[in-house]
Amino acid sequence: MNDNLISQEEIDALLNKNSKKNPEGLNELEKDIIGEVGNISMSTAATTLSSILNKKVMITTPRVYWESFEDVIKDFISPKVVATVEFKKGLSGNNLFMMDTPDAAVIADLMMGGNGKVESSEMTVLQQSAVAEAMNQMIGSASTAMATMVGKEIDINPPIVKVWELDEEYEIPGMDKSSFVCKVEFDITVEGLIESKIMQLFERQTITEIVGIMQSELEEEPKKEAPKEPIRESVSYESKKPEVTKVEENVLVQKPIFNELARSDDESRTPRNLDLIMDVPLEFSVVLGKSKKTIKEILSFGNGSVIELNKQADEALEIYVNGKLIAQGEVVVINENFGIRITNILSKEQRVKGLK
Repeated sequence: MNDNLISQEEIDALLNKNSKKNPEGLNELEKDIIGEVGNISMSTAATTLSSILNKKVMITTPRVYWESFEDVIKDFISPKVVATVEFKKGLSGNNLFMMDTPDAAVIADLMMGGNGKVESSEMTVLQQSAVAEAMNQMIGSASTAMATMVGKEIDINPPIVKVWELDEEYEIPGMDKSSFVCKVEFDITVEGLIESKIMQLFERQTITEIVGIMQSELEEEPKKEAPKEPIRESVSYESKKPEVTKVEENVLVQKPIFNELARSDDESRTPRNLDLIMDVPLEFSVVLGKSKKTIKEILSFGNGSVIELNKQADEALEIYVNGKLIAQGEVVVINENFGIRITNILSKEQRVKGLK
């Protein structure tokens, strides 16, 4: 017998070993559900990122894959900025959010007041903090959208953001090189500055829970039930009909008399129903002026910094009640305290327009 031949027992052992490495993959239904959840949650994240950067952000329909964690790492074409998200409530496991370092550098520059055109992809500590805040808000809004979709409260711990180099060893709780994960990949575009890909990685446990929740939601949809017929009780009647005695009575009918309503001569008197809310407290505030600053400018503030507002020195100040503009006025000093003298009260039409 040739010693180089492999026995059937060894072949079976090898197949069993490989089957343990690659657990049951995703079926088409699971891919559809994860794709739909990812589509809605990342669309919300794109809206959040767009408001942060003040740039138009587009994220395409997701592509869902089932790959080993080792193969995902091998596909890296550049260092990645990775946010590790641990589910605290509603779901179990970890969720990884990955972005290329050059793209993260552009986002950090935009958040710090730059134009997004960076020469180096190496990120400083300040830039990493800016990207961490952006990813924190994106993942937070995505988790909120996911919670709304699955009809269950989902809470996460603050994301841990790190830069993964290509030759590093990565240690993620619940994930090792032999683990298989669900990779959800998106194309992202940021208004002429970024055309790249971002991805999310989910553990099998998390995927199973999401699919289970979504399937139970579909199964528990109220079904239209046929109207139930009223229960008819069997009642036996005697064949003999009861005798009815007709009684005639004289009924006195007379015209009603009403007292005349007293007419009030004071039409300007406050309606009584308004008295019910006279003691309701309202927030009264005066706005001196406003100014819009970038994160970079705010971080440069110090003692003695002067901030220019959007009002001239002689312009009237705005008076708000519960956040609604109702009047204008000027600053006065009363017994060493600041006060406000009302110089103009908005008309009813102007106040009604302000409520919209």
